[in-house]
Order: sequence, then C-alpha cells, then structure tokens
Amino acid sequence: MSAITPLRDENLQKRLHAAIAQVNKVLLGKARQVKLAFTCLIAGGHLLLEDVPGVGKTTLAHALAASFALDFQRVQFTSDLLPSDIIGVSMYERETGQFRFHPGPVFAGLLLADEINRATPKTQSALLEAMAERQVTVDGQTHTLPDPFFVVATQNPLDLAGTFPLPDSQLDRFMLRVSLDYPDASAERELLIGTDRRDLLTHLTPQLEAASLIALNQQTRSITASPALLDYLQALLAASRRHPDIRVGLSPRAGLSLLAAARAWAMLSDRGHVLPEDLQALFVPLAAHRLVAARGASGDTLARTLLSEVAVD
Repeated sequence: MSAITPLRDENLQKRLHAAIAQVNKVLLGKARQVKLAFTCLIAGGHLLLEDVPGVGKTTLAHALAASFALDFQRVQFTSDLLPSDIIGVSMYERETGQFRFHPGPVFAGLLLADEINRATPKTQSALLEAMAERQVTVDGQTHTLPDPFFVVATQNPLDLAGTFPLPDSQLDRFMLRVSLDYPDASAERELLIGTDRRDLLTHLTPQLEAASLIALNQQTRSITASPALLDYLQALLAASRRHPDIRVGLSPRAGLSLLAAARAWAMLSDRGHVLPEDLQALFVPLAAHRLVAARGASGDTLARTLLSEVAVD
C-alpha cells in the first residue's frame, strides 16, 4: 500500500470528528456503531437499525440530524399507515381548479422510519423509489427529494407480534444494518445517574451542515482503492454467489455500496486509501441482511464464514 494520502480539507475533517464526539456523548459506549452510522451517512447510503426497543435507535437518528443540521421527520410505522402518509398526496383545490401536491414527511434531510416492519408491505414499498432514486412519483408527476436525503429505519426482531418481514428489494436499499445492543455496565451506570438523553438532544449543536455532508461525500470518491483491494472485494462477492449455503449472493449494487462505505470508513480513520481491514470491518453489517440462506443459517453467520474463507492476497 502507498503512504497515507493527506485529506484535502482539514477543517472539514476536524468538524466531522467533533460531530462524532458529540453523538458519542449522547449514545454512550457505542463508538463502533456511531462510526458505522456516520460511514453510512457520508457514503450516501441508508441505515437500518435492528434491535429491541429502548437501546437508543431513535436517539441516534435524532443526534445525527442535529449534528448535520438536517431537516428531521419521524414517521411511526403501523399496520394502518398508507403510502400517501409517507410520500404525500395531490389534492384538488376548488379555488384554482387544479390539483396541488402536498409533500409528505419523506421530504426531509433525514427521515426516521420508526418500526418499519410494523407496516404492511404495500406501505413499506412506498420508500423504494425514494431510497433508490431520491425522488417520488405521485399521479404521474415526479418530485425530487432534498439533497442530501437519508433514511434511518428501525426494526424490531421479526418474532414480535404484528410485524412484516422486509422484502429483499427493500433490504437491499439499506447500505448497512446495525445492532446497537445493550450498553456495557459502565455505560449503563452513566445512563442511570446522568442527564436524560432527551435533555441532551435539545442541547446538541450543528457541527456541519447539509453542504458539508455533500462535500464529504464527494471527498470520499478521491479515497484510493488499489487494484489489489478491488480484487479482494470481487473475491468476496464471487464467494457469496457460489457458496453452497447461500441461495442468493451479493449483487453488483452491494459491491458498489461496500466500496463506497469502505472509502467513507477510511476517511473517518484519517486515511486517504482503503485497506482490506476496512472491507472486513464493514462486510457483516453490509452483507448479512442481503444474503439469503439455503439451509437456514443466519446472514451474520454466512457473512463471517465468507470473511474467514476468502483470503487476502
């Protein structure tokens, strides 16, 4: 590998690290998960938080929006939620004799789709076009979403009553799936005796703005990925497609997402090039929810198996 390439904008990098530090003060003991969330945001992806209630999923979404000064909207997904409740609706106005589009909460910088798997598949699918193309189509008219546009969806385990599994096409729209898990003993003690997280959220200050987020995304594209690194990435993709325990392997879109996330991860590590360790750090949260098992194994287990079986040349 070549020597470390200096990043272009040191002030932007300093403000980025300040934003990460701010979120870590709210979400205690979850430095890796916070870094994964920032990686996803900077890489231009969408984030799926899957865990039991009460571990800080909503808090993380609020903190991300506050740190980047993003317009924040929250939708509580329920079984009676309609697609129009998310994307908006065209209504006839008698005064003008025309239909006027009333935007829904999807027109935000950061949309929190809370408990997304409690909505019906029809309502879940309302986000497909928005997440893939940053636009929505209503009554034949296309409406562009804000830039940047970022979805954070929370999901409770599928064995809870009243949930609907996300289809593969929906899961593939999420760059990373992250579990926050329970805090360790020291972090939990600080939560018990410290300031309420809701009060801390009200005191968060923007460390960056939407334009900075766009600049960071553009900057990640200059992070070097060597031919040898791309060989390793392709080997992981190919192994997922021919493994006997995997019925559906990783798509080319998954490969592009892995490379984009690895570049953002390298940036957050103050490096100007991607290492194999970056791919390895991201592979399970990126691949596990995309892999379809042939014999009942979990996606996490399959992803770790691929990492262990594919050698770095």
